[in-house]
Amino acid sequence: MSTATSTENKDLAPVRTDSLAALLIARDRPPRPSSLSTSLTFGWRAILKIKHVPEQLFDVTAFPIMNLLMFTYLFGGALAGSPSDYIQFVLPGILVMSVVMITMYTGVSVNIDIEKGVFDRFRSLPIWRPSAMVGYLLGDALRYTIASAVMLVVGLALGYRPDGGLGGVLAGIALLLVFSFAFSWIWTMFGLLLRTEKSVMSVSMMVIFPLTFLSNVFVDPSTMPGWLQAFVNNSPITHVASAVRGLMAGDWPADEIAWTLGWAALFLLVFGPVTMRLYNRK
Repeated sequence: MSTATSTENKDLAPVRTDSLAALLIARDRPPRPSSLSTSLTFGWRAILKIKHVPEQLFDVTAFPIMNLLMFTYLFGGALAGSPSDYIQFVLPGILVMSVVMITMYTGVSVNIDIEKGVFDRFRSLPIWRPSAMVGYLLGDALRYTIASAVMLVVGLALGYRPDGGLGGVLAGIALLLVFSFAFSWIWTMFGLLLRTEKSVMSVSMMVIFPLTFLSNVFVDPSTMPGWLQAFVNNSPITHVASAVRGLMAGDWPADEIAWTLGWAALFLLVFGPVTMRLYNRK
């Protein structure tokens, strides 16, 4: 046996250093992927997670329908005289509330990936560093769109009639998506900052509930006490709800649209860099 082994070793040609280097080092290095392509790739990854775990769509389908039915038929008669009249006012508000509340799951997803160690691999890739975060938000934009479509279909079945037509509805949804994209950066920061997904969920709910309920989503702020009106009238949720409500009603609330875009820019400029700083140091 030893004789056969030595014979085989003699038949093998010696490996030269230059030939080995030619095999290991490619002559033409592949081009670096662009920031857009990497962001879209991570966005597609988020969509595939929905495909493999379709239960994630529960919060964008059942939850908005439950809110719409509950508030319309519980409070419609008391606040507007009838549910059919109240739904004209409350549907855009509940649409905003439902989509804004869904944004907190972005931070939960980020925290889960950190706990699993996936982000260690992402950070080692030669890609645009924020693309992983942007991909999360692009994937969630699909969930926001699904939630908006579900709400509108159910609202139309219940008697909601947008005077702004298809153009006003699409403009309102587009503005809501822009705001939600910027607002989600808050939760990505919490996803990186807090230790567990339960902590992210708890802190997110503590922030979202006061913002959504202390707004004009359900009622006109003019019926509130003066000290509360000062907060409600300057709330970002109030501005985006008023803008979406006006667009769907066929108006052009320029002031509310400007306030909504201003809040979106503020969230993006403040929490975007903070999120990336935490991501680079995590």
